[in-house]
Amino acid sequence: MNIIWIVMILIGVSIAIVTGKPEIINDVVIHETGEAVMFAIGLAGIMSFWLGLMNIAKKSGLINSITKSMTPITRCLFPDIPPNHPAIGAMMMNMVANMFGAGNSATALGLKAMDELQKLNTDKTVVTNAMAMFLVINMSSIQIIPLTILKLRADAGSVNPADIIVTSILATIVSTIVGVIACKILEGRK
Repeated sequence: MNIIWIVMILIGVSIAIVTGKPEIINDVVIHETGEAVMFAIGLAGIMSFWLGLMNIAKKSGLINSITKSMTPITRCLFPDIPPNHPAIGAMMMNMVANMFGAGNSATALGLKAMDELQKLNTDKTVVTNAMAMFLVINMSSIQIIPLTILKLRADAGSVNPADIIVTSILATIVSTIVGVIACKILEGRK
């Protein structure tokens, strides 16, 4: 991955020099790093809110309740995981955070879930079916409230940033269903 970034940077710098516009490099670096910092600060508030909310939900027992109510679905999707294993709770917290558009906050929860799944893995060099299924669900994740996209649209001056909610829900439901079906079809293969 580092090689890809280095090659992209070198190509960009080379093109700027060849076209006779090396000052663009400084302009882009200064402007875009400032934009990145402002974006990160803006997301920090959203991430803090959702991580705090997820901690409250976990400590209050809400996550356990959600996990228990989702048991039939999780048993079907993750048959290799023992009931009441910590991986199930971590996966549920990740999925809930993703559903409410806190994908950046869900990353830490997803890493915790993968760590718990790795503890169940007998061959540490190979991904288990449960890990693959969780990754598919995490990546396609149904979005009820896509907070990051709403923030980007609001920052860009959208008159109604929430216009995309219905289409986001439909698109992510379809992507999750297709991903789960593909994962189930491919589960037994090497």
